[in-house]
Amino acid sequence: MGKTYAVVAEARDGKLRQVSLEALQAAAMAKEDGDQVTAVLLGYELSGPANELAARFQGQVLVIDHPDLKTYLAETYLAALSQAFDTLRPDLVVFGHTAVGRDLAPNIASRLQAGQISDVTAIEKNGGEVLYTRPVYAGKAFEKKVFLGGNGVITLRPNNIPPAEPASSPAEIVAFDYTPEPSLRSAVKEVVRKATGKIDLTEARVVVSGGRGVKSPEGFKPLEELAEVLQGAVGASRGACDAGYCEYALQIGQTGKVVTPEIYIACGISGAIQHLAGMSQSRVIIAINKDPEAPIFKVADYGIVGDLFEVIPLLTQEFKQMLV
Repeated sequence: MGKTYAVVAEARDGKLRQVSLEALQAAAMAKEDGDQVTAVLLGYELSGPANELAARFQGQVLVIDHPDLKTYLAETYLAALSQAFDTLRPDLVVFGHTAVGRDLAPNIASRLQAGQISDVTAIEKNGGEVLYTRPVYAGKAFEKKVFLGGNGVITLRPNNIPPAEPASSPAEIVAFDYTPEPSLRSAVKEVVRKATGKIDLTEARVVVSGGRGVKSPEGFKPLEELAEVLQGAVGASRGACDAGYCEYALQIGQTGKVVTPEIYIACGISGAIQHLAGMSQSRVIIAINKDPEAPIFKVADYGIVGDLFEVIPLLTQEFKQMLV
């Protein structure tokens, strides 16, 4: 009998997160013929995300749709997943390396008595083994790990594995009968969010980031205009956040978010090692800085020495003309 691969999918505000489709592809890359892939979707009013998920693979979508799961709370989500996994008995569980995934994965690994590999960026097969690649030392090196027998849990970094393509026939959607546990110790009364943009920073294909060189909160406006033209997201260095130019929710780096977009545009960012830890794996890095000796140029694929307040509007105008 084949193995069972469980992909824990995430929906936010009624929309399926991109990393969930990438997690489906990760499971497809790890499995063998005869293995079964089941996607587990938790939340409330999930018909739209469930159908989108089902269209991308042949298997089963297990939907846990309950009012208690409308807002993320570790206790309720763990209870729901534990009940589902008691039935599924998965050999491998795949989470996105998101705030939710990072919170749930170690707890699920403990309950399943499974090994865990976090922040996976690549998956490959070597003989009968599946190798999972993850960065170490703030991205300066990579290690390849395997699960030695038993089951495993991984979290997948967004934008590193392509999303699953549409399947020839949709997966079966099955409702799971979740029974709320009465012994919960906490409850969510209110959720206060600070908007960071229309596109999730960790899943954006293009990220335009500002550092201390933006000089003020108003200095981010040209970056926001460029990001909008490129359908990207705006990020920031810790220096810009510390200076009060933007919210810490935008921070990219060792103590902030880790991003791997197709294009990363660093504006007025010197390139401290802490910031590089959060963006050095971007596919193409473009640096804009007045200082030709700025460390950011050492990792950049393309560099522009100049005033960002002169360069960014010119780039925005050119991209507008190209993308019309």
